[in-house]
Amino acid sequence: MASIINFSEAATIGIHSMIVIAREEKPLNAIELSNKIAKSKHHIGKVLQRLVKMGYLKSQRGPTGGFALNVDPNQISMYQIYTAIEGPVSHNGCEAKNHICGFNKCIQNNLVSKMSIEFVNFMEGEKLQDYI
Repeated sequence: MASIINFSEAATIGIHSMIVIAREEKPLNAIELSNKIAKSKHHIGKVLQRLVKMGYLKSQRGPTGGFALNVDPNQISMYQIYTAIEGPVSHNGCEAKNHICGFNKCIQNNLVSKMSIEFVNFMEGEKLQDYI
């Protein structure tokens, strides 16, 4: 079945991992996260390194290591997590990627742009703390 909004696997991993990590009192490694969110430990490791690079997570090597939250969950929005992985959401442009449109009116009536703005507004309003 088709879906209007479709998160990439990387975005899904990033958001779900941040929620799981925020709920824990100790660092979680990629294997533990893989068991909790049912995704590949290798893909989890790659995605979470982006969140470490952004300063949202900290990582520690070793037997007691893993990933831990590095920000106040009240201060980070779901949009910040999403854009750390996917980059910013575009609000404009033709969804069909046409440089020249043969129509006088947008066939989609700018629906994709409106939905993108609504999505960003929603995700900016949702804090990590809301899901802990």
